[in-house]
Amino acid sequence: MAEKKTSKEKKDPKISTNPKKMSSFFAWDGDTLILNILGTPGAKHDVIGKIKGNQLKISVTEAPRAGKATDYMVRFLAKEFDVATADIAVVFGRMNINKQLRIKAPKKLPSVIARLQ
Repeated sequence: MAEKKTSKEKKDPKISTNPKKMSSFFAWDGDTLILNILGTPGAKHDVIGKIKGNQLKISVTEAPRAGKATDYMVRFLAKEFDVATADIAVVFGRMNINKQLRIKAPKKLPSVIARLQ
């Protein structure tokens, strides 16, 4: 009897999701966008900022309390990428400023990503 493959087994083995090994702040795994984020909670405005090393700076107005800033960031990015919040998975960093997100089939790309395509 064949076993079901987990989502980890379906990933392209050529794509490194280790933030230190990624050559950019983003990578594609099929139609899924992998983003390395440097989050800034408690900011004055919600904004997708500049690239810093292999991370994209994203500021949100929500205060950093028990992962609420990350949840707010997911809702903010869902609008920016024109996807449902359920299409964004926080791989790691829910309670940290360093995060990795997987965005399934984004319909829209912010200019900082689009110009690098």
